[in-house]
This record gives sequence, C-alpha cells and structure tokens, in this order.
Amino acid sequence: MKRLIERSRSVGEVLRWVTQNPGKVSASHYPIALHKLGQLLQQQPGPPAGAGAGRGPAGQVLEQPEFHALCQAIVSGCAKFDNFSIVNCLYAAAALGLPGESPLVRVLEDESRSRLGRFNQKDVSMVFSSEANNKALEAIFSSQLFYENRQERFIRSMAEWLPRKAENLTPYTMALIAKYVARHRLREPRLLDTIANFLLKRGEQLDSKVIQKLVFPFSRMNYRPSNHGELFPKLEAILEQKAGSSPLATVNILMSMFQLSHFPQTVLHQVFSPAFITNVMSSPYALIVRRYLSLLDAAVELEFREYSGPRLDPRYRVLMFEHALTADEANRKYSYKGLVAEALRQLVGEECYRQDEVLPPGYCTDFLLWINHSGTVLPLSRVPAASKAPPATSPAAVSLRSSVLALTSDLQDFAPVVLSVNDKWHYCQNSDILVGSRAMRDRHLRLLGYCLVQLPYTELEKVSGIEEA
Repeated sequence: MKRLIERSRSVGEVLRWVTQNPGKVSASHYPIALHKLGQLLQQQPGPPAGAGAGRGPAGQVLEQPEFHALCQAIVSGCAKFDNFSIVNCLYAAAALGLPGESPLVRVLEDESRSRLGRFNQKDVSMVFSSEANNKALEAIFSSQLFYENRQERFIRSMAEWLPRKAENLTPYTMALIAKYVARHRLREPRLLDTIANFLLKRGEQLDSKVIQKLVFPFSRMNYRPSNHGELFPKLEAILEQKAGSSPLATVNILMSMFQLSHFPQTVLHQVFSPAFITNVMSSPYALIVRRYLSLLDAAVELEFREYSGPRLDPRYRVLMFEHALTADEANRKYSYKGLVAEALRQLVGEECYRQDEVLPPGYCTDFLLWINHSGTVLPLSRVPAASKAPPATSPAAVSLRSSVLALTSDLQDFAPVVLSVNDKWHYCQNSDILVGSRAMRDRHLRLLGYCLVQLPYTELEKVSGIEEA
C-alpha cells in the first residue's frame, strides 16, 4: 500500500487507494497519503492549499467526499495510532494547509498534547513547528517535562519560524518561552531578538512583572538585543511610570539592565528615593529587595561614577549573597572546584588561601590568595590584617568605599588574587560567554582591585590526575 500511494500520479488515485481499501490501510499509511496529496497539489496551478475552500484545485480537493472520508478515518482511529503516525499526520496536515479549526487538526493537536510527555525531541519539534500557534506553544512550554529538559534542536527550529508568528502570541506565552530560554542558557540571537521586538511593540501594555520575565533572558545570556538602542530607552520610560506599582519587578529589571552595562539614571533617582525605600521596607519581600538595591548601589559606585543622584542609605546595605549561589551548591558534584582545591592544597598549602570567601558587595569567590611582586603566594599569617576581607557581619563588609581604600592604601607590595573556577553552568549553553551575573561579578571584582585568574571547565576537563591539575 505504501508503494502504491507513493507512486500515485493524481489526487484522485491517492484517495481511491486509501478509501477503497480500508482493510489494507494501517496508521502509518495516513501520513504518507496526506504528504503525497500535498506534493501533488503543489504541482497543480492555482492558489496554494491553504488559500481557502472553493479556490482552485486545492479547495476542490478539500471538499471531495473521498477526502472527508480519509479525514474521518484518521479522526476515528488516531487514539490507537503510534506516536510517529500522530506526529506525521499533524505535520502533513499543516503542510497541506488544513485550517486549525478543522476537525482533523483539532483532534490531532489534542492527541499530541495528551502524549507530550512520551514524545521524543524530534516528535516535539515536528508537532509544534506544524502547530506553532499560541495555544500549542503555551501547552509545550507549560509542560514540566519539556521545561526541565533542554531541547536545543527544537529551539533552533523555533528561532526560524517564531519571528513570523510572534504578533499572534500572548504575553503569557512569550514569557513562558523567555523563562525556558533563560533556564537552559540558550543564547539563540534570533529568538532573543524576537522577544526583544515583542517587548518593544507591546511594552506599554504590559505590567512590570511580565516585562521582567521578558527582559531576564538578555541579562542571563549576557546579550544586548539588536534593537537595544530603541528598547532600553523605552524600558526606562515605562519604569519611570510603573516603578512603584511592582517594586520587586522594577528592581529585577534594573538588575538585568545593569548586568548589560546600561544604567538608567532617572529610574535610579526613583528607586533610591525615600518614598520607594519606605514602600519596599514595609513589604513581605523587603530582604530580597535590600539585597538587590545593595548590589545596584555598589554597581553605581563602581561603574556609573558620573551618577549624582540619591544613593541607598548605608543602614539598609547588606551583602547580596552570604554564601555560594544555589546553582553552585546544587551542582557541587559536577564542579571542578574540589579538584582545584586539592591541587591548590598540595601546591601552596592550606595556610596560603581561603576557599568560598564572600567579598563585598556580596560575591562568593572560589579561592582567594595573596601574592607579592615576585609572584610568591603568601601565607595568610603574613598578609596585613587591613587587607583581609572583613567578616560578613562587620559594617565594613557592606561599605564599598572602605573596601577599595583598604586595597589601595597600605598594600602596595601585595596583590589579592581571586582564582575563579568557571564550571559549565557559568557559561551560556555551548558557548564561551559567561552568563550576565557572572560577567558583572568579574567586572566588579576587577574594579575593586582584585586580580582574576580564570579556570574554565573546558581546560579543567582536559586535566588528567592531581599532578596535571
């Protein structure tokens, strides 16, 4: 039957083979028949298959009783079809130009969504590139199974067709896509630019909580969208109007912009104003906002020296992080930090370095060492007390100016060194570009006077044994 369908020379011949021999037709024959119909229709003159019923040869085929019988057979039996047949029927129906509201497409879409958890990556990609509508994309990105697994091939495929369909998506669906891309560190420029264009066109109609979700992938992937010259000023204008309506979202958006080295001065005047501070300090999320505001304040001091507006009151300053990041803790068993720690212990001795030291304004470092001008690593007992990082509970720990002074006054003969183990999750996926938070951390540590020695996982994974390490 497969050969007979594939060798058919006309639409009528395909329909006759399938409808007149029901006992010989299996589930796998239906997508073949639909694909063949699509090929034959493309060879005929007139409007394309999706141009509408009654227009040219395609419309005439869609109205034929035999074609309706074929569709009805698929609708009736698809619950018993294997995954491959379901996926290929849906893909073929899309290529044939069947409207989304047709019974055949609706049944196939419903069946596909019910089986989403059992589809492999290729199946998922085919299903949703054939549907590619708001409802379908919402379904896939709401799927916990899909969300927890990286689907790079599907994302690359989606980057091709999403720009054409983005206008029809809801902000909720686009936010789901943005969340997925950020979670898996997928630095796909076409997809990120699509999100940025969506944000540029719809930004004024969105609330701050949705905007923060759409902006986050840019900072996460350390990526300035191609329209940033228009987008960033627009975001500033929106934040000026909505800063107080959702303070946590406002601060999150600011953090994303800071990580991309963009500093909106007017918005900073608002978030460091007494009214804004009073508002957030009485809210349930006061601590997290204080952490973000403290880091933003430190970034202003280090990177935005020309700023002359209000600053965060010193009594509200706290360390952004008091210990290692959650991601680093969760991935500890996959980290090269243990290997480096053992190698460092054997090489210079435990008395010559500190591990997991938190430095103001709250950056957890992997290893902190001190060297002199001849390149000798010094035991901590020989390092002047003023140079040692203050404990996290000390008021000096949250004062950037005192930290900078401590590193630049009496310590001309010494240099603090941060040894940074950059594991795989510190980079964008399949890239040598650090994620935005890590990149900003490195910028700030350098501006604070630390020398940074980077140990990327791509080099560490080549190491064989402790001697090489």
